[in-house]
Amino acid sequence: MILYFSGTGNSEYVAKRTAKAINDDSLDLFERIRSKDYSPVKSEKPFVVCAPTYAWRLPHIVSDYLKKTGLQGSKDIYFLMTCGDDIGNAEKYLRKLSKAIGKNYMGCAYFRMPENYIAMFSAPNDEQAARIIAKSEGRIDTAARIIASGERLDAVKVDLVGKLKSGIVNTAFYAFCVSAKKFRTTEKCVSCGKCEKVCPLSNITLKDGKPVWGKDCTHCMACICKCPAEAIEYGNKSVGQNRYTCKVKIEE
Repeated sequence: MILYFSGTGNSEYVAKRTAKAINDDSLDLFERIRSKDYSPVKSEKPFVVCAPTYAWRLPHIVSDYLKKTGLQGSKDIYFLMTCGDDIGNAEKYLRKLSKAIGKNYMGCAYFRMPENYIAMFSAPNDEQAARIIAKSEGRIDTAARIIASGERLDAVKVDLVGKLKSGIVNTAFYAFCVSAKKFRTTEKCVSCGKCEKVCPLSNITLKDGKPVWGKDCTHCMACICKCPAEAIEYGNKSVGQNRYTCKVKIEE
């Protein structure tokens, strides 16, 4: 069973490509996280968690979900992570998480995908994004073959910098960067309400037809990148920048 969380589509693409390669089911965790649905999920095949990398670790909302829900059946769990560069020392925390939820950690593979974190970085255009995704497809398929064989994924090499990034930098990121305070709308807003619908934490409400952000934000960038009118900005950083969603799809 492939369990995936995806803000703008990168991890969804990896999850569905992997599910198709190993002939397994995939489950989008969006509605479960949004509705706080922690009902058990059962699979006789190994669990495969696919998610983006937030500050060189698994997103807190995914870790929290896995700790609160019941994964029944198989004792093995793999992780697939998408990122703009690397995952630092994420494996250290994935091992701890696996132990906490009573699973046998079978390894993690990561894939460089198009950047979507426009709160800090620039996103590629569609042509550039397609090239980045194409370069990762071989690694995705290799990981899928290893998972299908029941073998462990190779350990990710990590240096001191990687340990710091997944440690104190991750802590600082959540403490000082993850906030919705800088999100705002422009006159382009057409009051369609899509931003409200794509927020996994129900952190956006409409007031007089315009979005208002609360305090429970995870910086998934779904609201700003999926706005059809490009009417959402993050301070001045996103002004004039590409919005990114994964346009490469897997045929069901």
